Amino acid sequence: MMRRHRIHCACSLLLQATILGACSQSESGDANQQQISHADSGDVAAGRFHLRYTIEGTGTPTIVIGSSVYYPRVFSQNLRQHLRMVFLDHRGFAPSPGPVDTTAFALDSILDDVERVRQELALGRVAVVGHSGHAFMALEYAKKYPENVSHVVMIGIAPVFGAENAERIEQNWQETASVERKAAMEAALARVPDEQLAQLPPGEAWARAYIRNAPRIWYDAQFDATPLFEGVEANMDMINHVWGRTFAEIDVTRGLNALDRPVFMALGRYDFLVAPPAVWDPIRPIFRDLTLRVYERSGHTPQYEEAALFDQDLLDWLSRHD
Repeated sequence: MMRRHRIHCACSLLLQATILGACSQSESGDANQQQISHADSGDVAAGRFHLRYTIEGTGTPTIVIGSSVYYPRVFSQNLRQHLRMVFLDHRGFAPSPGPVDTTAFALDSILDDVERVRQELALGRVAVVGHSGHAFMALEYAKKYPENVSHVVMIGIAPVFGAENAERIEQNWQETASVERKAAMEAALARVPDEQLAQLPPGEAWARAYIRNAPRIWYDAQFDATPLFEGVEANMDMINHVWGRTFAEIDVTRGLNALDRPVFMALGRYDFLVAPPAVWDPIRPIFRDLTLRVYERSGHTPQYEEAALFDQDLLDWLSRHD
């Protein structure tokens, strides 16, 4: 494994897509803890991609899928006292290897990447965490490799993307967003119009659109997410393909009734980037063990916006499902 210390920030969500191995005993124990404690950053080769990771904290091994830099910024330091958090790039946030066929972005390949990293870092059974579209990755990884998963955490996600999701988002926005929030969105669009974004490189335009759309994304309609995006480099070929096609067609109910791992789902009441929490109601009974929390002063990222409450809920849930 080649260690690297040059890290790029990345974000979790394609804005335009939403709005438009068994675990062996040798992988656990003191040897495992010693290895992890000395491997605080590095990368793992996955075909032509090098998936960067950073490891922070102590406690339950936990893989956070999505970005090795963005996600450390939105999870609290308090969680590091209880969880050994492995923040892992997927292929959309790894350094680009140049042009690749979209078959390289198949969901199964992404899930196998997570498993490859779990094995190479000798993590044993892990809690797996996904925010936004990465929540699909966490759930599907648990379905594919249940023997290697202890817990599943899904944050800021609806069960569908694509046209149905977009319709529910817009309906929720029109019916529940305040006059002030809508005015803030209009002002943001005037400051940074689509025509201006179209002049930027695709990855930068994507990040700027996310920042601009704060009234739809954050409880604080004036929140400036710029620091979270500093140095963002996203492989838009991967993100467009996975968020625009794979997630638009995903069926989260497939194999769900067979998944016996506990699932914690955290949703924000003011999240206008995905469909509102009620869309989960018909699917909730299919989960064998689901705990769903709606955070009343959060948008798309409750682990950041209501960190203390989120931490308490998550750690209490983990202790009850030990």
